[in-house]
Amino acid sequence: MSFKELNLNAQLLKAIDATGFSEPTEIQRKAIPEVLAGRDLMASAQTGTGKTAAFVLPALERLLTPSNVHGKGPRVLVLTPTRELAMQVNDNIRTFSRFARFNTGTVVGGMAYPPQIRMLNKPLDLLVATPGRLMDHMEQGRIDFSRLEILVLDEADRMLDMGFVDAVNLIARATPSNRQTLLFSATFEGKVMTIAKQLLRDPARVQLAANHDRHASIEQRLHHADDHGHKHDLLSHYLSSTELSQAVIFTATKRGADKLARRLADQGHTSAALHGDMGQGARKRTVEQMRKGKFRLLVATDVASRGLDIKGISHVINYDLPMVAEDYIHRIGRTGRGGATGTAISLVGPDDWGKLHGIERLTGRKLEREVIAGLEPTKREPKAGRKPSGNGGKRKRFSNDKPWAGKPRRSNGGRGNAPAKGRRQNRAA
Repeated sequence: MSFKELNLNAQLLKAIDATGFSEPTEIQRKAIPEVLAGRDLMASAQTGTGKTAAFVLPALERLLTPSNVHGKGPRVLVLTPTRELAMQVNDNIRTFSRFARFNTGTVVGGMAYPPQIRMLNKPLDLLVATPGRLMDHMEQGRIDFSRLEILVLDEADRMLDMGFVDAVNLIARATPSNRQTLLFSATFEGKVMTIAKQLLRDPARVQLAANHDRHASIEQRLHHADDHGHKHDLLSHYLSSTELSQAVIFTATKRGADKLARRLADQGHTSAALHGDMGQGARKRTVEQMRKGKFRLLVATDVASRGLDIKGISHVINYDLPMVAEDYIHRIGRTGRGGATGTAISLVGPDDWGKLHGIERLTGRKLEREVIAGLEPTKREPKAGRKPSGNGGKRKRFSNDKPWAGKPRRSNGGRGNAPAKGRRQNRAA
């Protein structure tokens, strides 16, 4: 199927041709006709499959027909959970509207209010927003939804997990009851199904891949790490590989991201941190610099697990596993995008095994365990449902067990104060 067969306007087709896209992806082939037909939609597809264009293109198609309702409020509202995802949606809008004239705007947290207020005082066609900041403007009476025709809930599962259930419901109630509602989510379970039943009317349903079928183009590896020092040695092994062009390295905390980014920079790697404590301007500059190749490594929290679209990323490295199993799927989706292949590596320490078992239950597959010669772990993998043995799963901390120690490993595989020889023999037995 070609894009022409989707019956899109010539202005949109010209923009699509300019991007170099020759044919729609599967999610676009299945979702766009349903949206153009005016149906509500529930859709699920892995990241990197063109999901955003699946709602942006039909929304722009609708906007090419003048509204019969007078006013200055938006005709299309896209709700996203994070600023990064809002920026990605905006990039798609700019790409596909380059040969048409639309008034679009964004309201997200972390940005100054006055420019947003001035933008909302002008006529709008399409508005991209995060729920919290949008609610702030609604409470001040700055937004008119009387013209709204399409409401899009992008990454609905993440939005609800972040605690925006009430905000989404309040925003939806403020919009016309005859609106068209489009819901995109990684899963159709729990809160997502509840909100879908409340907000959607007889929706078409598009579900392309179950969790265990996802990311076929991404090689997934796992390494058992004894401690932070061991993790850093494993990380250094991969960073020395010429196969790694650019990588996103995920950490559990903002402080950890800053610390690891500085450590890597001190070792001569071009690296930067990305997390929620950074201002929106700084985050945007960092992503753009990564996209332009200024940085080889981006050390990030889960703020980058959704909405980060950089084609040059060859590797995703989970220095820490995510607290929420679904975020693993979105993290590794930062590589292998747009038909490319990628590699996802998880470094699993003593505190990560419970998270790993949750990920494997969700994805329906056991991640392949790998061992690097000279970097072998000295501990056994705990059984599912059990904590690692000995001292609550915590290894006794020797001087160079501290995070970022980065000291050379000895030929016997130890990290200083190596286990006694008999202990290795017992393990082998």
